[in-house]
Amino acid sequence: MTRDISKINIPSHPGIYLMKDKTDKVIYIGKAKNLKNRVRSYFLKNQNYKTQKLVENISDVEFVLTDNEREAFLLEANMIKRYRPIFNIELKDQQRYTYLRITNEQYPRLLVARRTRTGKFLGSGRIFGPFTQGSSKLLTIGSLRKTFKIRICKTLPKKACLEYHLGNCEAPCEFKEAQKRYTQHVSNLESILKGKQKMRDFIEKQKQEMKQASDSLEFERAREIRDTLQRLGNLQTRQKMEFIQSSDEEFFGARIQDQVAHVMTFRKTNGVIRDSDKFSFDLVGDNSFSNFLFQYYTTHKIPKTIVVSQIPERKELLESILSENAGFSVEIVMPKKGKRKEMIDLIMKNLDLIEAKGAEPGLVELKEQLGLSEIPKVIECFDISNHGDAFAVGSMSRFVGGRPDKSGYRKFKIKTVKGKDDFAMIGEIIKRRYHRLSEEKQSLPDLVVIDGGKGQLGSALKSLQAVRVAIPCISLAKENEEIYLPRQKEPLVISKASPALKILQHARDEAHRFGVRYNRNLQLIS
Repeated sequence: MTRDISKINIPSHPGIYLMKDKTDKVIYIGKAKNLKNRVRSYFLKNQNYKTQKLVENISDVEFVLTDNEREAFLLEANMIKRYRPIFNIELKDQQRYTYLRITNEQYPRLLVARRTRTGKFLGSGRIFGPFTQGSSKLLTIGSLRKTFKIRICKTLPKKACLEYHLGNCEAPCEFKEAQKRYTQHVSNLESILKGKQKMRDFIEKQKQEMKQASDSLEFERAREIRDTLQRLGNLQTRQKMEFIQSSDEEFFGARIQDQVAHVMTFRKTNGVIRDSDKFSFDLVGDNSFSNFLFQYYTTHKIPKTIVVSQIPERKELLESILSENAGFSVEIVMPKKGKRKEMIDLIMKNLDLIEAKGAEPGLVELKEQLGLSEIPKVIECFDISNHGDAFAVGSMSRFVGGRPDKSGYRKFKIKTVKGKDDFAMIGEIIKRRYHRLSEEKQSLPDLVVIDGGKGQLGSALKSLQAVRVAIPCISLAKENEEIYLPRQKEPLVISKASPALKILQHARDEAHRFGVRYNRNLQLIS
């Protein structure tokens, strides 16, 4: 049951809010510059469907105050990772970075650090990282163990094992000299992982020791150092490849459909697309493109330039926080032309392709022909059946996926128009239909089609504007099957064989048939 908002004491400070259900489980976390204004806004009318579902499940709200909006931004991201609320954005790749752990045993081991769902590290010891490109680090962890003679056995054996005979471990389990050197091996490993001692300096030191061992005729020792240098060389090669493959630019395209945001990324290096990823999240509460970007870069390497298809809200704040986390200046740009714009256009085409997967080809063509932002999966078509002053009715057919959805057909008695004024009648039924859907917060169609010409279209557009509903709207004139679009003087004419036109004609004919039948029924009754 929804909590009475008037009974909640809400502070007017910056901070975060944790919305809970009846079981006291956190279901949504948001941030605000003014908590009171933001939280109260959830309980106002005209929220989208998914935000309504969130509000219906709120039983309590908890607040955490911060000194400013910047702190709220950071705290929100950390709390989302901790609680993983079902209504917040959740990226599936939460643990992309790799962390390593040196255990606190008598003779420490080097392991990959495992984490719980909340991000807490399992096991005791010292944690090092994060390291980018986790899979590559997993390949090098073996080299690190061999290079620094770190044992791999879970339980310390009583006698030297195969690793000792392979030269990968000095067997501190058996030999006292190995026990003395083990502490130094671990110290050298730590200095490399911390970055306090540069790899070059360490290699130079090893080279000097190898020369001294050779001069002293300690050829076995010299051979061991040579093997260590070879392993370090392999490690450096992998690290170099990671650096080369990192990009100074990352591209994001975003598209909204059915209250869901679809985001696609491209990473480009040396003029070549090296990586791509896709994400989706519900537009609930404060979930936004800006929030997505911030959360994305808590688990991905931050580039110098982030190129986007739309400017995220709080752009300057986001740039500031990312710059601080990255250690260099980060810029978010939306290109208008040039190579960057071409890349964004390519991403948007890919999003179109994903959206069109499994869709009726005629609907995909209709989207392209009409310049729509999304495929018109739901189409509502209106017609006026006018037989004398006493028998004028409106009708609506509804097509879903390019096929009739007869349970969604609607009929209208004309109530406010006298005489044969088709323009005004279209205006009336459009206003009634979408005022009701808006008031009841029901989902709107992707496209409205009017049977008629430019005049009927103009009347429909005025009604849509009057009820403050934004839906793409066109008209289809019967004589030459011309399509009239808003703000376009000349009609659009497409091939008679086009599957897109056939869908429009079918919807128009169904609306006409349904209206004529309703009109005849009224005449019979009278």
